[in-house]
Amino acid sequence: MAEEMKINIKGYWDAVNMPWGKLFYKLLENHLDYEGRNILDFGSGFGIMADYLAEKNNVTAIEPSAGMLEYRVCSNSYKQLTGGMEELRKLPDNYFDVIICHNVLEYIENREEVFEEFYRLLKSNGELSIVKHNKQGKIMQKAVFENDISTALKLLNNENAVSVNFGTINEYSGNDLDNYTSGKFIARNKYGVRIFFALQRNEFKEKPEWISDMFELESRAEEIPAFRDIAFFHHIILNKQ
Repeated sequence: MAEEMKINIKGYWDAVNMPWGKLFYKLLENHLDYEGRNILDFGSGFGIMADYLAEKNNVTAIEPSAGMLEYRVCSNSYKQLTGGMEELRKLPDNYFDVIICHNVLEYIENREEVFEEFYRLLKSNGELSIVKHNKQGKIMQKAVFENDISTALKLLNNENAVSVNFGTINEYSGNDLDNYTSGKFIARNKYGVRIFFALQRNEFKEKPEWISDMFELESRAEEIPAFRDIAFFHHIILNKQ
């Protein structure tokens, strides 16, 4: 996973607490309505999703960055482990109903091994929630919002972008995801996340009604293919076969 020295922890913490950061998590929470489940959050970051899910579920979270854990959100009780694959391997077979892995695989090299562990840990027909970067949406943001034509062209040439907070982002496609899962998972739902709001000027995002209005717009469009295809992120929910 991302090396500690590459992570701009304070910058990322500030971003998730801005209106657009809060909206990102609000959209994901709307997709993940669970109760009474055993849930694993792998690459839990600041624990925002783990804390949200822990209100009604039994949650275990794994995060390798001790620095990020200094900012950990923990208003609800959940089990926090510090580490990566070594902690994943210690967990029991067929224990979890749901595994969350959001914006993590871009920073992992051994993706096939990660999915083997997910398969082992999940119960029969268990759910796997993956959030991944979507190159088309990233190109839209670079070209429109940031006016960064050179990076947009690099992405079109299949070169990797660089995150301000995390360093190099090793992109992977939906087809790559199919290869990593080796037919052991099947996609049930696919949502676009951050379709519109990353293309707006930040001055609009400070208005009191912005989050609720944009939440309605994004929620209405998130499964429409034409809009979903240009979202900055894709949220894919898979079932173990």
